[in-house]
Amino acid sequence: MPAITLSVLDQSVAVSGSTHDAAIRQTLALARHCETLGYHRFWVSEHHSHPSIVGSAPEVLMAAIAATTTRIRIGSAGVMLPHYSALKVAEQFRVLEALAPGRIDLGVGRAPGSDFKTARLLNNQPQKSADDFPVQVRELQAWVGGVELPEGHPGHGVTANPMGPSHPTLWMLGSSDYGAQLAAHFGLPYAFAWFITDGQGADQALALYRKLYRPSPQHPKPEAVLCVWALAADTEDEAWRLFSSRARWKLDRNRGALGALLSPDEVTARAPNQSDALELDRLRSTALVGNGEQVAAKLRALAARYEVGELGVITWVYDAAAQRRSYELLAREFF
Repeated sequence: MPAITLSVLDQSVAVSGSTHDAAIRQTLALARHCETLGYHRFWVSEHHSHPSIVGSAPEVLMAAIAATTTRIRIGSAGVMLPHYSALKVAEQFRVLEALAPGRIDLGVGRAPGSDFKTARLLNNQPQKSADDFPVQVRELQAWVGGVELPEGHPGHGVTANPMGPSHPTLWMLGSSDYGAQLAAHFGLPYAFAWFITDGQGADQALALYRKLYRPSPQHPKPEAVLCVWALAADTEDEAWRLFSSRARWKLDRNRGALGALLSPDEVTARAPNQSDALELDRLRSTALVGNGEQVAAKLRALAARYEVGELGVITWVYDAAAQRRSYELLAREFF
């Protein structure tokens, strides 16, 4: 069986009884921990005015991670590009590249990472900017990776400093066919957000990406990563107990109630109704949860099904020590 590369995606999740700033510091500590375990990448996300996910500035958090690690690749998953100038994003990530040469991934997405009201405050024309997303990606390719701008583009002669011997690697993120086709068109590596869709659409998106892929100088072949939610514990029973926090959050989210991640004890105190119980059974049936050996087997099966050589693992757990332990158990199985 081919070797599988494991990476990490962390979202700085708010937990009940703690503060948002503590969640940010926990992400920083987790990055250091995962580097010692041997993980390949550590990516952080961008969300705005979100009651559950408090990482709003990945480029700032990445700088802190770069300053306290030495080997692991660091990336955004991702920068919500329509909110920003492509030139400014290129400058930010070139600064990061100067801080951690050869270790920076610039993952970009088209989604707002927020509700429409917040998106309007970040950018007074969010729909127009989303429509311009392909143009912005082309600009990033030029200012980050040295690809030529189109003829007549006003950016000719403009450089994104600081320049250096290496540059960030540009990634396309997505959970639909759109991102897959755009990544294929521009010859970019592609990360599919399995954890958002619970796998729906993954087959078609990855098939389109590979079928339509146009080789680029930096990426002559398609390169796909699957980002999945997974949780391991020392025992299967303990893993399912910890999973109850994430499951309860998903039930509440589906009813429009977003909030901090509850502890397993808090979840137990909220007895599920009949509708909740049916949905919980469905969530459990597809969850990548168990002891280390069980989760590793599920991850390998998933990688084989979609023919990917790398998985990005995201793990929401109420207790930081349990989160670290989950990554330790998976590292033991794969490294």
